[in-house]
Parts: sequence; C-alpha cells; structure tokens
Amino acid sequence: MDELDSALVQLVQRDARQTNRELARQLGIAPSTCLERVRSLERRGVIRGYHAEIDNAALNRGVQAFVAVQIRPLSRTVIDSFTEFVAGLPQVVSVFVVAGGDDFLIHVAVQDLDHLHAFLVDRLSRRREIISYRSSVIYQQTHNTVLAALDRP
Repeated sequence: MDELDSALVQLVQRDARQTNRELARQLGIAPSTCLERVRSLERRGVIRGYHAEIDNAALNRGVQAFVAVQIRPLSRTVIDSFTEFVAGLPQVVSVFVVAGGDDFLIHVAVQDLDHLHAFLVDRLSRRREIISYRSSVIYQQTHNTVLAALDRP
C-alpha cells in the first residue's frame, strides 16, 4: 500500500458512508482515480467489507465477558469443531484461537449476569473437550475504529 491507499483506508474507516466524490475531494484526487483505488483495495482484500456499529445495550446485550477456555485433545479436528460450535452460538461476538495457557478466548454479550452464568453452565460446561474455563466480565470497552499501517522493519 502506498500513502494514497493508506489515507483512503483511514478515511473509509472513519466513515464508510462517504461518497466516492467526498473521498476524492478530501484526498485531492479525481473521483475516477479514487474509485479505482477503492476497487483495488477491495479486490486485494484490504477493505473486506462495510458494517454498522450497533450499541449492544440496544440489542439487550448489557453484559459482556471474555471466556478463556482450555480444550483437550489439541487436534485440528477438535479445534475446528469447537470453533464452529462456539461461533454458532447467539451469545458469541467473537472467537479467538490463542497461544499460551488458554486455547480460546471467547467474547460474549448477554442480557445479564444470570444469562452469562446460564451460558457457561448450560452451553460450555456440557462440551466434553473443555477441561477448564474462566470468565472475566467487561466493565468498559474502548476500541480504535481507525487503524493505520505500522512501519515495516
């Protein structure tokens, strides 16, 4: 990615609803050039999609937590099967396969603490491959909505 691509990616991250003409104006380039750059970024998989950020509370998901999970045996089949199962649960926001003491980090968003407890006991603890899990309730969340490319070594 060159400087123009990087600037374009930052503008799209800030507001993906901007028109091509608005993006081109902010970058000081022709709309046709801007459109071709956006299409190229999409083809190359740099821009993977556009989405709306929704307030969890508006979806009756007032409690969020991270659930760290260890499974056994650690085989591709077990990992893939568990990932597919967890990703299909309506309470799950994201699933991460991680290295270290835990094998998975699962981000869940539920109605309240009772529903978090029910998710852990009724859904996760029934899985035979899980040898342990622990949850951490999220009190507050902040995330960067605009990421810039980091310098290469």
